[in-house]
Amino acid sequence: MAALADGPSRLDGPLAARDTALMAAALRRLGVQVDDTDPACWEVAPPQRLRSGGLVDCGLAGTVLRFVPPLAALAEGTTLFTGDPAAAARPIGPLLAGLRQIGVAVAGQNLPFAVTGPPAASRKQPEVVIDASGSSQFISGLLLAAARFPAGLRLRHEGPPLPSLPHIDMTIQALADRGVVVELLSPAAWRVEAGPVRACREAIEPDLTTAAVFLAAALAAGGTVTVPAWPDRPSQPGRAAPGLLTCFGGSWRQDADGLTVTGDGNLRGADLDLRQTSELTPVAAALAALADSPSVIRGVAHIRGHETDRLAALAREINSLGGRCAETADGLAIEPARLHGGLWRTYGDHRLAHAGALIGLRVPGVELDDVSVVSKTMPQFAAAWRELLR
Repeated sequence: MAALADGPSRLDGPLAARDTALMAAALRRLGVQVDDTDPACWEVAPPQRLRSGGLVDCGLAGTVLRFVPPLAALAEGTTLFTGDPAAAARPIGPLLAGLRQIGVAVAGQNLPFAVTGPPAASRKQPEVVIDASGSSQFISGLLLAAARFPAGLRLRHEGPPLPSLPHIDMTIQALADRGVVVELLSPAAWRVEAGPVRACREAIEPDLTTAAVFLAAALAAGGTVTVPAWPDRPSQPGRAAPGLLTCFGGSWRQDADGLTVTGDGNLRGADLDLRQTSELTPVAAALAALADSPSVIRGVAHIRGHETDRLAALAREINSLGGRCAETADGLAIEPARLHGGLWRTYGDHRLAHAGALIGLRVPGVELDDVSVVSKTMPQFAAAWRELLR
């Protein structure tokens, strides 16, 4: 949003990780000035006009893959998008179809693909219809850039139920905070007026989904964990983490010190619908594998298209340690079992590494094959985990 704003913006407390570094690099390719010399505060200055980005590396970041192409559609010239080998399996087709409906030239169906802008000027507001059941980011990506299209945008989802609706709500609120008018036409349709995006100074919330694995450690090992600076009114779906942990037998409180979770090491099974908070699935699956009664996780079929097929990977790795985890049509069914040590594969996925580290608190001899994958969102994860245990 700062890249599309009507002046310079300041971002306080940005996340220092591979995903955000890739985003900053992608925006620079489009002519945006991103000054990150002070890690605690980024200054972002948009250009008069976005320019062709040449080659944009998405890495394995869904946000770069889905949020930057609509910006490239506003730039003159062609921008080529590439990424990690595993990123080619991440869904992108519906977003590219949406850009084509706006009148943007798009070459390709998956990574690598090319976007050539800008769309032809028109007084008529374009109407875009896509199936966003594979990722809420298809909707968010189009909404974020919609105000800068010549006539705004009308956007509608058609298909199976939308996942992760709180992420879309968060997008709309962030746009409203910057003066963008977004009208909710129905639970799956939106209209965005063309107009400026107001520059601002923004305090970035901490990553509550990553915080969830540290809070969950209190349940897995028995004890108390406090995460300071937990927002009073967080916008992220990760705000559901405390409630999820109570389903497994934990308790929590929030005060001036932060958010504190306590567990006694005895985990009970849970029946969870995580359609709107699917990022918490790996943490939930790890706790379920340690529980003394069966658990079911449902509503998360779409996470097969995340950094890896998370359902298949979680089932495979839990079972490799002696667990009893079965894939279902839209989730996992996990039965109690005595786990043993062994190699836990991470599949290049930071959330799989978090799940393995959590099980390793309880099960001796669990070894992650590649902990470096946590650099995607928290490069210092291993050091913080060691400090937690110390």
